[in-house]
Amino acid sequence: MGQNMTKGNPIKLIILFTLPMLLGNIFQQFYSMADTFIVSRTIGVNAFAAVGSTGSISNLIIGLATGLTVGLSVITAQRFGKEDIKGIRKNLAASVMISAVVAIVLTIVATLFTRQILEFMNTPAALIEDAYAYLVVIFAGIGATVLFNLLSNVLRAIGDSRTPLLFLAIASILNVVLDYVFILGLGTGVEGAGYATVISQIVSSILCLVYIWKKVPVLRIRKEDWKVSKEEIMTHLNLGLPMGFQASIISIGAIAIQITLNSLGATAVAATTAAEKINGIATMPLVSFGTTMATYTAQNYGAEKYDRIWDGVRKITRIVVVYSFIAATLLIAFGSAIAKMYIGETDPEILNMVQTYFFTNSSFYFVLALLFIYRNTLQGLGKSTAPTAAGIMELLSRVIVALLLVSPLGYLGVTIANPLAWIGALIPLVISYYSFKRTTIAGEKKTLTRKLLTNN
Repeated sequence: MGQNMTKGNPIKLIILFTLPMLLGNIFQQFYSMADTFIVSRTIGVNAFAAVGSTGSISNLIIGLATGLTVGLSVITAQRFGKEDIKGIRKNLAASVMISAVVAIVLTIVATLFTRQILEFMNTPAALIEDAYAYLVVIFAGIGATVLFNLLSNVLRAIGDSRTPLLFLAIASILNVVLDYVFILGLGTGVEGAGYATVISQIVSSILCLVYIWKKVPVLRIRKEDWKVSKEEIMTHLNLGLPMGFQASIISIGAIAIQITLNSLGATAVAATTAAEKINGIATMPLVSFGTTMATYTAQNYGAEKYDRIWDGVRKITRIVVVYSFIAATLLIAFGSAIAKMYIGETDPEILNMVQTYFFTNSSFYFVLALLFIYRNTLQGLGKSTAPTAAGIMELLSRVIVALLLVSPLGYLGVTIANPLAWIGALIPLVISYYSFKRTTIAGEKKTLTRKLLTNN
């Protein structure tokens, strides 16, 4: 069995659960960084920019599938909090069936229309062939990505954040080795970086399957568990699909920005690629604490321990806000130097753009910190409306920036997109969380009053 987060010191539980997840997220980020780093140093800046330009597209497609698995695992955590073992196995069976169908559909659609999407996004002519070669391979491996995310999210839902870390570490090391094998040894170019990533994900998925079968009997699906009712499937779809669409909605906004970024040329794309890789590492603690809150909240919601939810949210918010100010200070001071270490000696214009990106984005990390906490907490409560509204706000903010600010402000306009999107998304989340909290507390008071009156 995993970690029960319904008992014990909330902040201690949250931190101990987050630490392995943080390392796991860094390893996952390392997947992408290894591809772009090795590509930049072995093939060139244009190939580096080509791989970087695919991020918003892959997030749109793969984000839908991985967001779906997050939603499905919330149900796992809630049932774990209720100690409903049979329900957990039913949940996993339904999740596997839904994920398989989604993965097949996305693989077919994505691989068929990759070039058309790149052309629609005005991908620079110097980048489009490499971007296409890389993306097709990544999309062909969607099934492995979905499987690993489903299994690792389910393990985290029952309180095990260490095992996914181990398998991510193995996959990351394998990814680096295979990058060099395919790119330098076999001369496959950027396509080889895609092969390395997909093979590594397949290996991590197999390791996860074997581990669950041998070591986690609560997740070992039996023959009767595959007999899933229509109601069970609908319960999972009602929570899983909105979370998948949230990720895709956010990615559509990112695509709008990527289109305008592409219009600024390969230099701007390269600068943003470098900045986003470093930004991804800097914000990993925020992502990790947010993800932990989904599991922590779901388990305690299933156990009907609401006071623990409020207490956990209040205490972890203080920690992530303090971290966000420290990270912002460091990136504003040393961001361009870090980027130079990452991409090597390059055009000073790229480094100036990187510094602009860090100044505008890291200054609002505290907003992003609150965004992750409230969004994941609401998802753990099974609330999908407000997070979806937040995703729509992010989309609208980025589209407005693309249409109105990039033309007059140039690259500065591109870098403003994230902070505006974060602010817009946070508003419905805060309103929803505190509305739910007030309603719940009022309901508990009424229940307590009725009990007292009955006893008297």
